[in-house]
Amino acid sequence: MENQLEQINFTNVIENNSNVLLDFYADWCGPCQTLLPTINKLADELKDNVTIKKVNVDEYPEFAAKFNVRSIPTLIFFKDGEPTDRHTGLITESNLRSKIDRLK
Repeated sequence: MENQLEQINFTNVIENNSNVLLDFYADWCGPCQTLLPTINKLADELKDNVTIKKVNVDEYPEFAAKFNVRSIPTLIFFKDGEPTDRHTGLITESNLRSKIDRLK
């Protein structure tokens, strides 16, 4: 039941915020851990313009499957409730900022 509630919350985040970035990750994933400081930094810096949430694929596999996440890390960008872009694998902070800027 808790997983179902949490997935509903992720859906609410996507539907109720105009600019959203979901980071699909796992704790055991080395590249995910490498990307973590950048995600946390941007989430803090850009919190007024973009909602950034992490989705653990081990805890929410159905939600990851809904967006065809097959490799991690996968970043999916949403604008007004619709996925507009995605990136799989590591990404530099400057490239990630560019993708986020396109959301605004």
